[in-house]
Amino acid sequence: MLWIKELVRRFFMMLRREKLDRDLEEEMRFHLDLRAEEYSSRGLMSDDARALAQRRFGNITVLHEESYGAWGWAWIDRLFVDVRLAARQLRSAPGFAALTVFILAFGIGTTTAIFSAVNTILFESLPYPGAGRIVTIWETSTEGARNDGTFGIYKGLAERSRLLDSLAVLKPWQPTMTSADEPERFEGQLVSASYFRVLGVRPFLGRDFTPSDDRMNGPGVVILSNKLWRRRFNADPTIVGRDVTLEGNEYSVIGVMPESFENLLAPAAEVWGPLQYDMSQGRAWGHHLRTIGRLRPGVSIDQAANELAELAHEIVNEQRPETYRGPFNLNVFSLQADITRGVKPALLAIAGAVALVLIVGCVNVTNLLLARGVRRRPEFALRVALGAGRERLVWQLLTEGLFLAVMGGVTGMAVAIIGVHALVALSPPGLPRAADIQLNGSVFAFGFGLTTLVGFVFGVIPALQISTSPYRSIQDGSPRTTDPQKLTSRALVVAEVALAFVLLVSSGLLLRSLQHWFAVDAGFDASHLLTMQVQTSGRRFQENSVTYKFFDDALAAVRSVPGVTMAALTSQLPLSGDSDVYGVRFESSPIQMQTEDHSAFRYAVSPGYIETMRIPLRRGRLLGDGDRAGASLAALINESYANRNFPGIDPIGQRLRIGPPDSPLYTIVGVVGDVKQVSLGLNRADSVYVTPGQWKFTDNTMSLVIRSDGDPAALARAVRAAVWSVDKDQAVVRVATMSDVVAASAAERRFALILFEAFALATLVLAAAGIYGVLTGIVAERTREFGVRTALGASRGNIVGLVVRQGSLLTGCGVLVGLLGAVVASSAIAAMLFGVSRLDPATYAGAIVILSCVSVLACLVPAWRAVRIDPASTLRS
Repeated sequence: MLWIKELVRRFFMMLRREKLDRDLEEEMRFHLDLRAEEYSSRGLMSDDARALAQRRFGNITVLHEESYGAWGWAWIDRLFVDVRLAARQLRSAPGFAALTVFILAFGIGTTTAIFSAVNTILFESLPYPGAGRIVTIWETSTEGARNDGTFGIYKGLAERSRLLDSLAVLKPWQPTMTSADEPERFEGQLVSASYFRVLGVRPFLGRDFTPSDDRMNGPGVVILSNKLWRRRFNADPTIVGRDVTLEGNEYSVIGVMPESFENLLAPAAEVWGPLQYDMSQGRAWGHHLRTIGRLRPGVSIDQAANELAELAHEIVNEQRPETYRGPFNLNVFSLQADITRGVKPALLAIAGAVALVLIVGCVNVTNLLLARGVRRRPEFALRVALGAGRERLVWQLLTEGLFLAVMGGVTGMAVAIIGVHALVALSPPGLPRAADIQLNGSVFAFGFGLTTLVGFVFGVIPALQISTSPYRSIQDGSPRTTDPQKLTSRALVVAEVALAFVLLVSSGLLLRSLQHWFAVDAGFDASHLLTMQVQTSGRRFQENSVTYKFFDDALAAVRSVPGVTMAALTSQLPLSGDSDVYGVRFESSPIQMQTEDHSAFRYAVSPGYIETMRIPLRRGRLLGDGDRAGASLAALINESYANRNFPGIDPIGQRLRIGPPDSPLYTIVGVVGDVKQVSLGLNRADSVYVTPGQWKFTDNTMSLVIRSDGDPAALARAVRAAVWSVDKDQAVVRVATMSDVVAASAAERRFALILFEAFALATLVLAAAGIYGVLTGIVAERTREFGVRTALGASRGNIVGLVVRQGSLLTGCGVLVGLLGAVVASSAIAAMLFGVSRLDPATYAGAIVILSCVSVLACLVPAWRAVRIDPASTLRS
């Protein structure tokens, strides 16, 4: 414990520095006086006695410092002195200080903001107990395509698996709540009873689902989110046990989730109900359920994957061999890897771009510090002459670098706060955990570490520069740049240009990719098209005829709205996230019998849908009013589907089944153009269109598509009123123009493009500033030379050409280095490119042109100063 006492003693000594100084000074003066009196008593004159006493006593300043070093911490004292000196140096050059702090703040702030997003989404543990043991389970075809799971396999795995602690399945649910107020549709989930146990969370009010809640035709019970409980029920603590009306049926509230609960599998979900499936249902083997599980402690994902795959094949062979005719795989992923799979490449690429911006900023500041070091050479020479050692100068420059970095870091935290808000605002809708992005302790630690590193780097380079030449400074005392310093400064500018080129190429590739993306033919005309989703709810809609009549009446009412030229209904809207897939088997296709994947998108559309969407008819006829219940079953298929399954054969008149092998046969009456359903970038378009009246199930949720000659958004209010004129209790949601739906499908790419463009612009400005700074220094050093050249007859054009050539040479070297860097770096964004090669020559050429133009602009001001040099005054000086 002695060291603790010593620390405490030194700490209090440091606080009492002024008193100690006074006491020490009095003590030394007392001893000097005693010695002087002693020498005087020996016969020396008073002045001689005092001089001899001082010589024998020693250097008072050195003794003073040694005493303080023994009492306290001398290095802290020197640090305070150096910090005060650094502050004075920056006050004497406010322009340099402001520019340096701005560059550092931008670099540190943007890097910290991006780190907060990357750390939250990719690296922080999910907000569940034992989150590392939660996995998702997918069926995949031999081609690698993912399929949702089936209730049949879930049931078998839950009964047989020994490595899973619990297993659950879930599906989306959008119930509509009706009451005295306006009907409101919620996002929700139907889940098996073990769902919350897999996640490791429990309701904070009431209870969790039990197996008795999840049996077929079980009780109507729901669990509410904390947000819904507060918003809709004013945080009523007696909510448990109360009934609410969903879909026209009474549901009893059995629990409320805690406020801290994040449902990462469906962030918008506000209500959960039990799945209540049974193996006797026809949908038990349909691929429409998402499967998650919790591993037992100590079980790895690979062990679980091997066991589940073996059990799945065993279950299928025993119970449903006709559904799985071909080979399939069962893959297991960690929940965190699964939910970040789509955004991980974009986030890492953006983080790389920010790192490049930070490096460019550091290079620029280093160049500024080197130039400032040259101007301060006479100061260093004087300090060396007065006795300052090399170590003292290096320490001082390190302190100045750290001081600058701290100022930049503090300002950068403000930039980071703004950046985090901007990131959240610009983030695409599907970005997981976007609401959790914030500046927490780990982010501040990262910012502090980054600031320290940057300060150390900034201090080391000028310190190395001055430490190798302080004595040379004494010899010449000139602020002129030496050859090694010139080489260092120009090499840094070349590095800036190279990094700017890498970012320009990356931004250009993303921009061209987005252009190609939106140039893809979606298969329909999105202009002047309004869409909205209508969902029926209530006991009376348990009768299919009531549902059909409501949608028919609503469509008729919408078609009568002034401004509506065409309108129709569809069970799923292209590019909206809807994905309703069924197995389709052609009765006589010579090709499909040889393939394993029979799935296709199933559309239940009203007559007029193909015309309203302006999907081209390739062959045969469209669906009409005659294709109603009781008539011969008619279907349309898309063009590529027909060409692939009926090569050289007319598909019209061929027959197909949708769903199980014993389903009724539909006759193909027409072939229409391909439509992009999932994404503009995916080519899968296999589609089958039937009318709602000829479909075996009733779709309670349909999307309206309304075409007009004017602004479609202006019709939204009138169309919604037309639907409610038929039934005011039915929810109308997802109102958007089709153009907005298409644009939203590229939100992730647009997000990356905006950030890359911002970073590329910032880097371009920094690179131009670097070229400008170096050329300005060159012109200042060559003032006499330019004066002599002018006096000897050199024209202004010759002088301008000389300066521009120097700048162009630096840019050319930077572009050559950047070409290599861009080829390597573009592989990081290859996953986000669409329709363009990462070596696209047009993009690379465009980046060279932009950098060349910026370089010339950066050269013009120094060149203008060079041509304004007066040769007479130069020669006289």
